[in-house]
Amino acid sequence: MSISYIGIGSNIGNKIANIQQALEMIKKSGQADIISLSSFYETEPEGYEEQDWFLNAAAGINTDLSPYELLDFLKEIEHIIGRKESMRWGPRIIDLDILLYDQICIESQNLVIPHPRMHKRKFVLKPLDEIAPDVVHPILNKTVRYLLNELESQKTVKKLI
Repeated sequence: MSISYIGIGSNIGNKIANIQQALEMIKKSGQADIISLSSFYETEPEGYEEQDWFLNAAAGINTDLSPYELLDFLKEIEHIIGRKESMRWGPRIIDLDILLYDQICIESQNLVIPHPRMHKRKFVLKPLDEIAPDVVHPILNKTVRYLLNELESQKTVKKLI
């Protein structure tokens, strides 16, 4: 059994329902158990800014899936919920990203773990800090909390009440 941390986001349609549907599909699949879930955060878009704000969260899961199997599993959930390929950093009904998988490092054409930009994104680090502040980034050798505290992003990341 491995522990993976997943970044979750949506900025099209009913964002809360989209995220809840993805979480429910993970739970019911038998492929992974959700062991921790952050609050939901309203976040300012990064990259392409001419779009609606996102709702983001992070989840910790236990899984027997390999990193590549987990990627395929998450992509299938995105497809079922209705995600369409679009411009880089553009609007999306659901986005499920593998942030960390144990202390494994992978760099292939289809998969990079740890997520290559997670340490630069407040919308990833803030929810992840809520559920895994002491988890260490396997390349940077710094905790999630440390990475969040050293981040200089001015982007708004606001917890939903």
